[in-house]
Amino acid sequence: MVPERLRAAWVVARRDFVAVVFSKAFIFFLLGPLFPIVVGFFAGMIGASVQHDLDRAVIGIALPANEGDRLVSARAALVDTMPGGAPEFQVIERVRPGARFDARAALKNRRLAAVVSGTLAAPVLTATKGHSDEWRGMIALFASHARSAAPAPLADVRTDVVVTSAANEHNGQVVTAQAGQLLLFLLTMLLAGMVLSNLVEEKANKIIEVLAASIPMDALFLGKLFAMLAVSMVGIAVWASGYGVMVLIGTRSIPLLATPAVGWPLFLGLGFAYFSMAYLLLGSMFLAIGGMANTVREVQTLSMPATMMQLIVFFLASFALARPGSLIEWVAQVFPISSPYAMLAYAAQHTGVMPHVIALAWQGLCVALMVRGGALLFRRSVMKSGPARPRRRGGKIAIEVAG
Repeated sequence: MVPERLRAAWVVARRDFVAVVFSKAFIFFLLGPLFPIVVGFFAGMIGASVQHDLDRAVIGIALPANEGDRLVSARAALVDTMPGGAPEFQVIERVRPGARFDARAALKNRRLAAVVSGTLAAPVLTATKGHSDEWRGMIALFASHARSAAPAPLADVRTDVVVTSAANEHNGQVVTAQAGQLLLFLLTMLLAGMVLSNLVEEKANKIIEVLAASIPMDALFLGKLFAMLAVSMVGIAVWASGYGVMVLIGTRSIPLLATPAVGWPLFLGLGFAYFSMAYLLLGSMFLAIGGMANTVREVQTLSMPATMMQLIVFFLASFALARPGSLIEWVAQVFPISSPYAMLAYAAQHTGVMPHVIALAWQGLCVALMVRGGALLFRRSVMKSGPARPRRRGGKIAIEVAG
């Protein structure tokens, strides 16, 4: 009996997968998320270029004789020791002895961030308050170095670099856990709606009734779930390939995340497994909702509570991340809908593997129960036709329509 149901589910899954993947609508569905990414990429490149030009600070130097050149040489000698670098220095005038230089006018008429005037012994920094506070010490250091006939070499400071610390490692793993939860949530919410739309479409044209009359209802639901899961994997593969191409052509990648406690290979594998479970759990809920709804408007009305519940469980898992070892973390890990998010965060912070085996088995059981319940609900609320079976009532045979 079970192999027959699996074969029926495989037939439905293959049919739905081919019908969706080789449709024109699926191509536009794949391209949809890429458009804002491409637009954001080019907008970011243009914005970064403009901001770089705006942030390129130039300090004008107006000192007597060759003092400006000496200050520029001191800046070149010491710039590598400045943690955040130093603005560019540009000699704008060599002030003659006895002449006065109007630094405010130069700052107003030229594209300069600041002006250094006076002498090396008594430099005057003309700038806004923020720049004057930031660069005052730097100008003093450069001027002192430039005044010396034979500047003393900088001391060679030995460093003892620590790769990481326990606190930094923990904080980095928390960030990795948050990033994993957010990505899992976005992908699930973006892709799970395909299950609902597919079922509503087939209900409208009566295809679902033909299928339900041929194969068991739970096999039909299971096949649709795994078909849409496979379609989602195709979408994720396409989007990931597009991102990889953008990285290869020279764009910036996402900020580096700390290595999760279980290591990247196992973490990515668990992420794949937990995405599958989160998708199947939410998809089974949507199938049950689609079974109760008769119109698109009813689907929208009934799916709103499911969507809001998904947001709530995501916030629950995020809140549990900040409460390790508490009751709220245990609840988030056990509750089926929030379990994939909570356990993915657990993988980022703990090395144990057996909890994930138990969690995946529990989530798989919940998927089976929800599929079974959704199929029964669909058959009782929608399927009104079936084989007639006789039943004696008062000595006469009555015909009952099976529901």
